[in-house]
Amino acid sequence: MIPGFTSRRRFDDLSEREILALAISSEEDDARIYRLYADRLRGDFPASAAVFEGMAEEEDGHRRQLIELHRARFGETIPLLRREHVAGFHTRRPVWLTENLGLDAIRGQAAEMEREAGAFYARAAARASDAATRRLLGDLAAAEAEHRSTARALEEEHLTGPARVEEDHAARRQFVLTYVQPGLAGLMDGSVSTLAPIFATAFATQDTHTTFLVGLAASVGAGISMGFTEAASDDGQLSGRGSPVKRGLATGIMTTVGGLGHALPYLIPHFWTATITAIVVVFIELWAIAWIQSRYMDTPFFRAAFQVVLGGALVFAAGVLIGGG
Repeated sequence: MIPGFTSRRRFDDLSEREILALAISSEEDDARIYRLYADRLRGDFPASAAVFEGMAEEEDGHRRQLIELHRARFGETIPLLRREHVAGFHTRRPVWLTENLGLDAIRGQAAEMEREAGAFYARAAARASDAATRRLLGDLAAAEAEHRSTARALEEEHLTGPARVEEDHAARRQFVLTYVQPGLAGLMDGSVSTLAPIFATAFATQDTHTTFLVGLAASVGAGISMGFTEAASDDGQLSGRGSPVKRGLATGIMTTVGGLGHALPYLIPHFWTATITAIVVVFIELWAIAWIQSRYMDTPFFRAAFQVVLGGALVFAAGVLIGGG
């Protein structure tokens, strides 16, 4: 036992029977995770769901082989031993942390699961002094490598060219709807709508501290308002736009960032230095918005630039005129 952690065993202290029991429970857990991934993806990504269902069946097959080996060597009763009982053993993230993963993230998580399991068994085999234990751990490492080969074969079978293209397109569309579109709306609102109050205050007072406080208040207030509005406007169930919490956070954070971009320069004490810096930041923000529209929203770049820059210029001019007057 490890001092102070009496509920966790060291791997080096496990018997061969316990190692086999640990392998059986691990295979069972991984099969369950793959089936959860399959259920999660079946509606939108049926080809990938079929891949994970096949991987779960492979894990079931290896678990049955391990059970037969245990039955032959140690009898019918399998000790209750799981990953969390062993210090240093590779762990799996809780289900609630994987429920909202995207398609690419789920594929990466599955590859990492197999890689971690194989690496663990290989390292454990290298440390084992008993020949039988070393052979057993080596067999488990080889089994995990076989899982990775099986996963690639299943992908080739189910994820044909058109199927992968279609699923990747659907995943990109979901990313755009959940993060890019709300974030872009927030960035545009934060960058453009705060121009007038910030520059009106700047030219009316020529006080950089006051201007910064107004900009900070406008940015944070707009971020909170836009975030709650986006989250409350659509629960995502019918529109397919994804979690309202994620959309609300994307909108609120980007709104705040958009406003703070040209408020932060007014931390500079010298008025004209701060103002020129803020104008440069505004120019960068507006062109960044145009690029994002062109990159993710399929809007021609020059049309997006014209719309955004023209709108920003008008709001900026309004703020300067109001403050100067």
